[in-house]
Amino acid sequence: MSPDESWSPAEDDSQASKLARKSRDAPFVPIGLAGCFAVVGYGLYKLKHRGSQKMSVHLIHMRVAAQSFVVGAITVGVLYSMYTDYMKRSGTSGPNK
Repeated sequence: MSPDESWSPAEDDSQASKLARKSRDAPFVPIGLAGCFAVVGYGLYKLKHRGSQKMSVHLIHMRVAAQSFVVGAITVGVLYSMYTDYMKRSGTSGPNK
């Protein structure tokens, strides 16, 4: 580090603090990931009791369910963000006539 550069605490952030900061900025992404892990865990738990269903079909269903949860959570996050950016602002500023 040269003498001209000053130390910044942002350069020494740990992975946990970065994850916490990004979770505060976009809370629906960690919710989607948690749901994905929950679906995968449930699918692995139910792996024994799948009956006559083939392994590949079971894994495909599990993958589709996990991806659907993640995409759904991100979609809800985007819709909420759009609502807070456009609908709340236009509602508080009054009619534009």
